[in-house]
Amino acid sequence: MESFNSFTNLFLDVWNNGVFGVNATDIIVSLLIFLLFYLLRRLIARFILNRLSRIVSRTSNQIDDAIIEVLDGPLKFLPVVIGFFIASSYLDISENNQDFLDLLNRSLITIFIFWLLHQLIIPFSFVIKNFESKISKPLVDWTLKGLKILVIVLGAVAILELWGIRVGPVIAGLGLFGVAVALGAQDLFKNLISGIMILMEKRFTVGDVILVSGEVEGVVEQIGFRSTLVRRFDSTPVMVPNYKFAEQSVTNYTRRHHRRIRWLVGLEYRTTIDQLKNIRSEIEYLIKNEKDFAKNENANFYVRIDSFSDSSIDMLIQAFTLTNDWGEYLKIKENLAVKIIEIVEKNKAGFAFPSQSLYIETYPNDKPEIFNPKSKRE
Repeated sequence: MESFNSFTNLFLDVWNNGVFGVNATDIIVSLLIFLLFYLLRRLIARFILNRLSRIVSRTSNQIDDAIIEVLDGPLKFLPVVIGFFIASSYLDISENNQDFLDLLNRSLITIFIFWLLHQLIIPFSFVIKNFESKISKPLVDWTLKGLKILVIVLGAVAILELWGIRVGPVIAGLGLFGVAVALGAQDLFKNLISGIMILMEKRFTVGDVILVSGEVEGVVEQIGFRSTLVRRFDSTPVMVPNYKFAEQSVTNYTRRHHRRIRWLVGLEYRTTIDQLKNIRSEIEYLIKNEKDFAKNENANFYVRIDSFSDSSIDMLIQAFTLTNDWGEYLKIKENLAVKIIEIVEKNKAGFAFPSQSLYIETYPNDKPEIFNPKSKRE
């Protein structure tokens, strides 16, 4: 019985004095307050978002709509911050412990502020994307990613400063370490600088078809900090280090204004001069009146007798299509080939093919001597 009484007295003493001089009743009430705000965080966030959505719906601006979408996370965290502050304020604890709770409250508020700034960068991207005409889209994406990383770093520094951790000496120490790392990571920085130059000079963008001499030919899918992803036409992805674009020549096929058609059409040597002139004139008239071909000083067309080959008279046909699309270019090229065949056949001429002619000369008054091996022995 005495043991039971001792346990009861000890239990009541712990209940009254609690932890850090706070009785258990106050601790339980504080926990209930915090749990209440935690459980209602979704309801509170939804209520605030609904009220803001009604206000935003009256405007036609996309920025405010984007702001409402990104506020969901921070607004769910805000009731947690408020709940912890009210719960900690309810407790009557010593001054030292109160300082610790103040640091926790300040840290939570700092996290909320920088999380909010981090999310607001997304709507801010609508403003930055207005400069895509002056700078490339990947550079805009890099800028947004850099801003997000900067906000995270500043938030971490602010929290560390609250807890008395001086970031300055740490950064100075990391600076010396960074120099050593930089010496061993020259390729990384070389690729990074080359990537920035690619974006600034707009050598190519995502979706362009390029040829890197001695490296790869394909479609650009992604321009990263260190490398660029180029997918070949057989769907094989190739990661090309960015410094390669500074050392190798890059051909950007997408930037072409026109695609060229250049043929040497071989006609038979028995083709007459009138046939050659008619074929040339009709092909020239065909290209001149077709809307698919470019006609300007930089992309002129030619139909001329070019050379005499071993088995054909070669006619040069050169023209530039207005389209740069590969599929449309093949369609125009096929259409031109069919019409050239029709013109040649209409003029009763023929296409030459590699051949050799053998000429045998005979002498009717001379009788060839017949070699008889037997008469030689006799």
